[in-house]
Amino acid sequence: MNTLNSIAMAYRGSMQFQQLLYFVAVAETRHFTRAAEQVHVSQPSLSQQIRALEKELGAELFSRARGNIALTDAGEALLPLARRILADADTARIEVQELAQLRRGRVRLGATPSLCTGLLPDVLRAFHDRHPGIQLLIEEGGSHDLVRELARGALDLALVVLPLPPGSPALTSVELFHEDLVVVSAAAEPAPGSGGRVYVRDLRDAPLVMFRHGYDLRELTVAACRAEGFEPVFTVEGGEMDAVLGFVRAGLGIAVVPSMVAARAGRDLRVTPLARPGLRRTIALAHRSDVDPPRAARELQRVLLGIGTDQTASVSASE
Repeated sequence: MNTLNSIAMAYRGSMQFQQLLYFVAVAETRHFTRAAEQVHVSQPSLSQQIRALEKELGAELFSRARGNIALTDAGEALLPLARRILADADTARIEVQELAQLRRGRVRLGATPSLCTGLLPDVLRAFHDRHPGIQLLIEEGGSHDLVRELARGALDLALVVLPLPPGSPALTSVELFHEDLVVVSAAAEPAPGSGGRVYVRDLRDAPLVMFRHGYDLRELTVAACRAEGFEPVFTVEGGEMDAVLGFVRAGLGIAVVPSMVAARAGRDLRVTPLARPGLRRTIALAHRSDVDPPRAARELQRVLLGIGTDQTASVSASE
């Protein structure tokens, strides 16, 4: 019998939620005493429960050679499943505890850094004004990372850039809007391009400030340059959104950023549109297909879907 079958049979049998909690604590701390302190239980009790779980599964979960705690193959297989079970149980607890009028609750929302900068401040302020008792937990990351966090139950909703990465887990996504990308440069520097527009080909010899690897904007910009037959030149690379804008302000180069971010960038940055057909990205709201978001998250989802409709209308009106 393979490890996953053993885990499935144990889950249908007597494997306890508490045992999974203790297992994850040891897996994350790699120390039985610190894990026991983290879950507020005595170290002998925690060790006894781990041994009982290993007996139930028929496999050791940790190797304990010379005092070093490491996951075995069985432990590695169980860890993501255990985390997901614990996350789902926590979501269920929050859902049950929410009061009828959404006076309490929690929403775990993931978003890319550019959306955290450009879209979310106004949206979250409006949501907080209506539901001040709802706790908002924001996870900032690239779409690939956010999809992974959704899959393991660590997020209720995520704002991601389509298309989703190949091999993504079963997620339900709804397009919110399309957003144009623009070029930002230091206001004191000469305007890039000509005639108030920048063509992608104009980026051939331009000094670019570029985001880190795994950033959706990096991948989109580099792909557009390669489609024009050249590799872009980076003067600085590896930053997040705030760092990139700071480097541009310092005159280190230009950057391709979302229009909503540029609108908030301030007067010390010059914003130049890209000539048609330009570059656009599609923003979507995603959640796991097998679990409905908690009530508070569904309320934020409703707000975001409304914002998406308004944003699409405003973009269409400007074209």
